[in-house]
Amino acid sequence: MSVADWHGNFAAGLTQKDFRILDDGIEQPATFFAPVETPARILVMIETGPAVYLVQNDHLTAAYALLEGLAPEDQVALVSYDRQLHQVLPFTRDRAVLLGALGGVQYNIGMGDLNFYDSLSTVVDWLKPVTGKRALVLLTTGLDSSAPARWDVLVDKLRREDIVIFPVALGGSLRGYSGEKPKRDGVAPSGHGTVSFANADRALRSLATISGGRAYFPESGSDFQPMYREIASALRHQYVLGFAPAHDGLYHSLSVKVIAESTRPARAHQSEYHVLARQGYVAPSQEAAPVQ
Repeated sequence: MSVADWHGNFAAGLTQKDFRILDDGIEQPATFFAPVETPARILVMIETGPAVYLVQNDHLTAAYALLEGLAPEDQVALVSYDRQLHQVLPFTRDRAVLLGALGGVQYNIGMGDLNFYDSLSTVVDWLKPVTGKRALVLLTTGLDSSAPARWDVLVDKLRREDIVIFPVALGGSLRGYSGEKPKRDGVAPSGHGTVSFANADRALRSLATISGGRAYFPESGSDFQPMYREIASALRHQYVLGFAPAHDGLYHSLSVKVIAESTRPARAHQSEYHVLARQGYVAPSQEAAPVQ
């Protein structure tokens, strides 16, 4: 979980008493708390299908800017997807190897299925045995032509894993504006299989909300560097907050708020802290360790 202050910077110095945890709207006492600054394992997933062939320069700008913003100790892996998923590079700290792998990514032209949801679902399975801080950075249009059931499978997996997702939307001004507001519950509406940038925008925002990340919609190459600085800060500086979960095997909504009266100016308001945390969790059916 990361917390940004009213300037957009990591909010340091918070203590356990500064947080309020709501499980299905009911306040729960924290059983564990620790500020953490540790290296992260980031898997970068790059779309290489026909939908991005004409904007691949934006793609490279995005990927290189990401690597520049990460800490030397962070490990990065690369995968690409079109009609199926391709492993490009396993986790490494070697930036030269990463840059070489990025330069060798191939983009496909012609027609093809847009299997974004299935590809992401497979990546989540790959990350299950990975220990420590895990994150996904998606360089994608977010377009998908599969049936709505594939989205439901993906959402169910994400609710069971502590993997934070940062989607970075490709296409810039081509994405347009639909005039529709995103769903507040973080789950895309039915009829989600329709291919459009409006649905893609909703999906990318939903993925970020469900996992405790943030979605970005750059309009030009100059937008990437500040976005990736923010992602790198959110990954490196975190608070770990735990509580005793329910044991009913059901999905529970989760909300974390910052009260922090002792660390902010008198004029500051609670809403001026932005918390990036999981939207919910699937409770264990038997006694288990606290949720973090």
